[in-house]
Amino acid sequence: MEAEMDSQDILKKFDKEADYRSLKGFGARLISALAITFAVFQLYTAVFGVLDAMIQRSIHLSFGLCLIFLLYPTKKSWPRDRLHPLDAVLAVLGALSPLYIVVFYKELVQRAGMTTTFDIIAGIIGLILVLEAARRVVGIPMVFIALVFILYALVGPYIPGRLAHRGADFSTLVGHLFFTTEGIFGIPIGVSSTFIFLFILFGAYLERTGLGQFFIDLANAVAGWTAGGPAKVAVLSSGLMGTVSGSSVANVVGTGSFTIPMMKKLGYKPEFAGAVEATASTGGQLMPPIMGAAAFLMAEFTSIPYSRIIGAAAIPALLYYLGVWSGVHFEAKRLGLRGLSREELPKLKTIMLERGHLMIPLVVIVYLLVSGYTPMKAALWATILSIAASWIRKATRMKPIEIIRGLEAGSRAALGIIAATACAGVIIGVVTLTGLGLKLGSLLVDLAHGQLLPTLFFTMITSLILGMGVPTTANYVITSTITAPAIVIILSKIAGLDPNMAAPAAIILPAHMFAFYFGIIADVTPPVALAAFAGAGIAKANPLKTGLNASKLAIAAFLVPYIFVLNPQMLLFNVSPLGLLWVLLTSIVGIVALAAGVNGYFKTTMSWYERVAAAAGGILLVYPGFTTDSIGAVILFLIFLYQEYKARRVHL
Repeated sequence: MEAEMDSQDILKKFDKEADYRSLKGFGARLISALAITFAVFQLYTAVFGVLDAMIQRSIHLSFGLCLIFLLYPTKKSWPRDRLHPLDAVLAVLGALSPLYIVVFYKELVQRAGMTTTFDIIAGIIGLILVLEAARRVVGIPMVFIALVFILYALVGPYIPGRLAHRGADFSTLVGHLFFTTEGIFGIPIGVSSTFIFLFILFGAYLERTGLGQFFIDLANAVAGWTAGGPAKVAVLSSGLMGTVSGSSVANVVGTGSFTIPMMKKLGYKPEFAGAVEATASTGGQLMPPIMGAAAFLMAEFTSIPYSRIIGAAAIPALLYYLGVWSGVHFEAKRLGLRGLSREELPKLKTIMLERGHLMIPLVVIVYLLVSGYTPMKAALWATILSIAASWIRKATRMKPIEIIRGLEAGSRAALGIIAATACAGVIIGVVTLTGLGLKLGSLLVDLAHGQLLPTLFFTMITSLILGMGVPTTANYVITSTITAPAIVIILSKIAGLDPNMAAPAAIILPAHMFAFYFGIIADVTPPVALAAFAGAGIAKANPLKTGLNASKLAIAAFLVPYIFVLNPQMLLFNVSPLGLLWVLLTSIVGIVALAAGVNGYFKTTMSWYERVAAAAGGILLVYPGFTTDSIGAVILFLIFLYQEYKARRVHL
């Protein structure tokens, strides 16, 4: 019980979405009724057709804001067992403000952008409520960025240099942000009100079937007996959970409360144990099919089919996990850590026979997405199937009351996404109004003197900074808006394309994936590494050391994005089956070699020059090109022979 309380406290500390009120009596019934009604509305529109964009998104935001103000207190110090009158008032305003658009929809359309004084007042109230909701659920960093963008829009004429613009008066800005599909009610919340909500609801039902424990038991059966078994269990179970989870911190706490004590018991240092769980959990945001809900936004932003995006994301994500797995393995070998005995572990056959049916909805949803179903329909059918699959065996069967509670759980889980996407709409609205995205992109390219690698480096640093303390969905919106244009500009110049023409998918997708990767890796990159800090809290370890260990384990994530920008074959562009096989082979060997060099162990402990050579050889193999592959292969072959020679001398 104490361990559970510790986990909950850690989750509340590092994940603002978990720090909500627990009301009783009428308050609890009111919140349940609102949340269930919200889910029913979303299911209704999924079955019978989505409403007009502004109406669908306004109702979605209305439910979201109302529930956020009811569940999340204004001040952190306020009690969690009763509702403050101020929050009750804000909840009513939060519900009514977006509904202003629904009530006066015809008049707003007929005025065609001409706003009245009353419109502006309603817009100001709505804008303030969105920012306040984001502060409570997402965090101050997101709100600070949005406020900076609003200030930029207002003072544009007074800014020196190339970032200057003609500016916008306050009423024009409010009208643009609140009464068009370019601002708060833009693409991010549009995707939230359709695809994302249903996938979150699907995840809520999967969790109620016991899928999380199934993943942990499955990982134990598969990898628990190997060298450093519990650490590999953490990697495998967190990777599996990441396919349906939208939060790296929640994933750390969910699986880490089980895996981290096991790793410490086996002999791993607390800092390393916390880092393993943090790195594995963060990687879940990079793993198809959901990618922390960013895949849906990426499809809308880039106009690239969703199925194409998750296909392109597969190889980089697998290489990321291969790097983490290899780092864990070499550390276990270096320390001489063994796995658990077979008798201590669950049997794979028993697990699959008793609970294997819980994976049916996951298999089906991937099939439906690849087969061309819309994400909305795929998530709807998978949600229905998750309930049906639970009924196959009595032990996993959901009762009717649990099905109803699943609706409430899905709505609650969506609140962070709603606040994040609405606030992200403010940022996008300013970008569309001022053209800031292309200006920042051009500045980054100029800073790098038009060279690709320096541009990628500056974009990486910018994405890491912007991604600090920001959840996945908002993270992608920010990085794709601010940093991805720089990569698109430089790649278009290199390809000799007309800058006034739309770039092809082979340029746009690598640029967006690059920005997305480094925004996500901010969760394990000090100084603000929320996932690593959560892991450190469970492991009772030093947060900074845990973050540094996590960055070391995530080394593949710092390399792979550069490679798929330089060679889009890794994202399945212009690649033959034989070429793809070669890319996979060289990348796999290169990542394993890089992990060995970073950890300082292969067959036996490595000297500093062996580590440098192994890392260099690994990078050369991952880097595309016959010459680099050949040099890398020769270096690694020599390292392998030398390690074999040293290992034999040790055994003599």
